[in-house]
Parts: sequence; structure tokens; C-alpha cells
Amino acid sequence: MKAGFIGLGLIGGSIAKTIRRVFPDSEIVAYNRTQSVTEQAVADGVVNVPVDAVDARIGSCDYIFLCTPVVTMLSYLEELKPVLKEGAVITDVGSVKGGIHKQVQEAGLTHCFIGGHPMAGSEKTGYANATDRMIENAYYILTPEEDVDIHTVSDFSEFIGALGALPIVMSSDQHDYVTAAISHVPHVISASLVNMVHDLDDDARYMKTIAAGGFKDITRISSSSPQMWEEICLSNPDNICTVLDEYIRKLIDFRFVIRNGNEDKLLQYFSDCRDYRDSFDSGKSGPIRKSYRIYLDLADEPGAIAEIATILSLGGISIKNIGIVHNRDFEQGVLKIEFYDQTALEQGIERLEKKSYKIYNGD
Repeated sequence: MKAGFIGLGLIGGSIAKTIRRVFPDSEIVAYNRTQSVTEQAVADGVVNVPVDAVDARIGSCDYIFLCTPVVTMLSYLEELKPVLKEGAVITDVGSVKGGIHKQVQEAGLTHCFIGGHPMAGSEKTGYANATDRMIENAYYILTPEEDVDIHTVSDFSEFIGALGALPIVMSSDQHDYVTAAISHVPHVISASLVNMVHDLDDDARYMKTIAAGGFKDITRISSSSPQMWEEICLSNPDNICTVLDEYIRKLIDFRFVIRNGNEDKLLQYFSDCRDYRDSFDSGKSGPIRKSYRIYLDLADEPGAIAEIATILSLGGISIKNIGIVHNRDFEQGVLKIEFYDQTALEQGIERLEKKSYKIYNGD
């Protein structure tokens, strides 16, 4: 199998590394605008064939991953068109599909394009932060053009599944509407909540000082790249505004019920919300990056945190963040520990429980 990559950033690099891990005998051809990145990928044993242009060497691949900004994608599609081998599949990794599919249609490549959106990522960027497990157990939405043969879609879906991801096939329009509701609008809401507290806080900054627990959880995604979310909002405005209108309507309903002291309605709202939220499958990755964290009880003694860090370090487990939880209105445990991935989380829990620490789930 030959896989081609145009762009080796966080997502492109992670998919390339995953292919190398799962299919060690595959040939990976890659072009990246910054040559040093391609050279590093070769040194890592990820890329077999580095190229300095989008030419027949990439066009001869079975699967070609476009991992570049949308604004540069059309030019690469035009370069691929005359050198593309018969039966090749072109895909992308963009989080908004409408504009990408429009460019594919303009380029006349609807017979071989299957849009892709791996719903995984990190607050970090670039090839240096790519991992061969990033898309594992993450939903990977596929948006094939109508001209693509059904067997080709099936084969590509199986390939994505073999990489450890969870493929879901839908139309590009449906994708943009769904992700507006469960990814794009939540980012807008998160940003508005943070800005609201910023504006309401006084000189004493009590709101900022006390902010933790539920507030930090629902606004965690506000730490994502501002430039990326600016581009997403401008790429999917109709769907985002449609969903925002519905959210505003529900907020107004909520305000009316609270203002009128309608106890039964309030209880129904919160009960329905809890039941639906608890039905989510927390074992799968969605568009909002999962936080791998636990809480535990800890005596207020000198060296207590250092002992925890030592236990984890001796197990070769890296800690992303560790600290005392001062506002525990919605959380059990005094100490919060955040890990980089699910494997580290599970290993950390195992080692700490062996030392008789009481662990509380961070979900």
C-alpha cells in the first residue's frame, strides 16, 4: 500500500505515524512546505519517500491525504489532477466540509474524493506533537462525494477502521450541521462564558480566583487556538447561526422558568439533561478533546504531592498537570492529576490504587 501526504502537521503527521505502526511495510510519500519537517519524518522512519513537489510520486499513491489549510487546497487539487493514478482516493482532514467539497467539484475530482474529519487533536500543533495513537478510538467522519463508487467508500472506511479510528459515513452538509451543534457552537458558548466572567468580575477578581470545578470544565475548550476557531466559524456560519438561534431560544425558556419559579419545569429540565448526558459513550473520542484526569484524597503533609509524582515517575508515567483543587463544589478529592492519554491514565490509576490511594473518576 502507498499513502501520500501533502502536509505533515499535527493531524497529518499523526495519521502517517499510525499508518507506519499499523502497516509497517507500507510506502509513505510526503510533501511538506517546510522541508525540515519532511526530513524529520524520514529520520523517524515514518516517511519512505520525501518529495519537493506535488507530482506523480504522490499521484501514484492509493490514498492521498490533504492536510493543509483550505485556502491552499485548491492549488494542490489542480496539481494532483493530471498525475493521479486510476483508483486513487483523495481525502482531507478538515473540520468543515462544505468549502472543501466545493473546491473538489470545481477541480472535477468528485469521482475520487472522500472527505475526512478525524475528531481528535491537541492544544499543541505541528509534526513534533503528532503521535501514532492520536486517532485511536476517535470518531472519524467520512463524507464521500456522490460519484465515488460504494465499494471504494467501503474499502476506505475499512482502512480507517484498521488504523484504530471509528469511521462514520455521512454527507458533507450533514457533517457541517452536526459538528456545528456538538463542536462549533460549544466553543462559541465557552468563549462567551469566559468573556462574561471577565466582564462581570470586579477589581478584587473573586470570580477568577474561585473559578474551578464546573466552570473550568465547560470552558476548557476556550484554550484552543483562536486562529483555528476564527477560521471554523467563518467557514460554517449558516449552520452555526442556526444552532445558536435554537440555543438562544432555550436560554430564554430557561430564564423564563427561573424567573417564574416553576419548580416542576426546572426539575424536568435538569433531570432530562442529566439522563441524556449520562447516556453518552465516554469511551469514544468526540470533537471536544477528552481530558484524562483523576482526583484523589491527599493528606495535608509535607512531601505528599512529591510522593505521588514519584510513584508515577517510577512507572514511566508522564504527568500533564497536577495541583490542589481549591473549589470542590462539584468534585471529590483534593488533588487533581491530568495525564496525556488513556494509557497513562489507566497505568496511573493502577499504580496509585496499589499504594492505597482513593481515586475518583474525572469524567
